[in-house]
Amino acid sequence: MTDPVVHIVDDDEDLRQSLVFLLDSVGVAALTYPDAPTFLAEFDPAEPAVVIVDVRMPGVSGFQLQERLIELDYPAPVVFCSAHGDIPMSVRAMTHGAVDFLEKPYQPQRMIDVVQAQLERARRRFADHARRREVLLRVESLTQREREVLALVVDGQPSQLIARRLGASVRTIDVHRARIKAKTDAESLGTLVRDILLHRITV
Repeated sequence: MTDPVVHIVDDDEDLRQSLVFLLDSVGVAALTYPDAPTFLAEFDPAEPAVVIVDVRMPGVSGFQLQERLIELDYPAPVVFCSAHGDIPMSVRAMTHGAVDFLEKPYQPQRMIDVVQAQLERARRRFADHARRREVLLRVESLTQREREVLALVVDGQPSQLIARRLGASVRTIDVHRARIKAKTDAESLGTLVRDILLHRITV
C-alpha cells in the first residue's frame, strides 16, 4: 500500500500553501483544493489519505463534505480546521466521525503531530477497508443457496442442523460448504466466518 497523502480542502489559498510547506518540511505529501466540489471531482477514493477541511467554505461547507464522504464510505480520517470554532461545532464534527478539530491559526507543531498520528490511522483504515471490500465481493459471488448455508454457518450451526433447517441432506450441505470455501478462496470456513464477523458483513 502506498504512503497516505494529505488532502487540504480550504478556500484560503495562503493557508493551503503554508500548510503544504509545513507538511513538506516533515516529508508529508499534500494536495490542495479550493473547495469541496473540486476535491470530490479530483480525489482518488482508493488512495490512503487524511483530509484536512475548513468548516466554512462558499457553496459546500466542510460539514456537507463530511456527510458526502460518509455516504461514499470513504475511510480517510477527517480533521476540521476553523477560525470560528466553538464547542457545538466541534461536537458536531466529532459526532459524525471527525478525528480532530483545530482552531485557526493553528500551531504548526500541533498540526504536524495530528497529521502524523492520522497518517498511521489512515494506513490501518484503508487496509481494513480494502480487506472488507475483498471479503464482501467474495461473499457476493455465492449463489443464494450458498449464502443461506453460509449465514447458518456464521450462526455456528453444524451441517446436520443446517440440513434440517433447509430441508436438504447433510451431504448436500457439505457440498455447499466445500463450494463456499472454494469460491471465496478461504483458507477455511472458520477464517471466512472470522472475516465476516470482524468486518460486520451481512451474509
